[in-house]
Amino acid sequence: MDEPRIKVQGSATEITVAANAAGLRDLAERLIGLADPELSDGYHEHLEGGINLEEGSVSLILARDETL
Repeated sequence: MDEPRIKVQGSATEITVAANAAGLRDLAERLIGLADPELSDGYHEHLEGGINLEEGSVSLILARDETL
C-alpha cells in the first residue's frame, strides 16, 4: 500500500483537502476515532505541514464539538 499523502490548501473563501487513497483512508480513520463515544467534547487532532501533511500544506485541526 502507498504511503498516506495529504495536502491542505486554503484561501479566504475555500479549503481544499487533497489526498491519495491511503491518505483518504488515514483521514477517515482519524474522523471515525473522533466520533468514538469514549472521547469527550473538545478532543482534537492537529495535522501540520511536513509532519502529517505534505510540505506546503496549511495546518488542519480536526475537532469534536458537541455544541454543533
